[in-house]
Amino acid sequence: MRPLLLLLLSFAASAAWAGDFRSIGENAVTLYDAPSVRAKKLFVASRLYPVEIIVQVDQWTKVRDVAGDLMWVEKKSLSEARTVLVTAALADVHQRAEDGAPTVFQARKGVALEIAELGTGPWVKVRHRDGQTGFVRANQVWGL
Repeated sequence: MRPLLLLLLSFAASAAWAGDFRSIGENAVTLYDAPSVRAKKLFVASRLYPVEIIVQVDQWTKVRDVAGDLMWVEKKSLSEARTVLVTAALADVHQRAEDGAPTVFQARKGVALEIAELGTGPWVKVRHRDGQTGFVRANQVWGL
């Protein structure tokens, strides 16, 4: 019974908390159906693509993507940078965290935006890869 307890404690120590997000840190990173480069290749993700960390095992991390799919990625391919993916057809990014504020830019569905500042309300400050910053409604993005 004691070895089983140690195994469970070890697993719990490596498990991520809910809402633990990272992003893909390299260009063209392959995600697999198991923690091995010999496993079935499921998806190729580009840099800044946000993923939710589910569990970490050795040099591998099990992640969930915006569609809810579970995949494995090599830990070295992840970045600490936090990003979100636009889920609305078209999201307005405003100068201030309010609906009436002027629009800085619009982002289409599937565009990854870097989180510039996490807020506690319905807005999040984001940065486009071109350098423009502004506030987007949290319900229009995934990765928070």
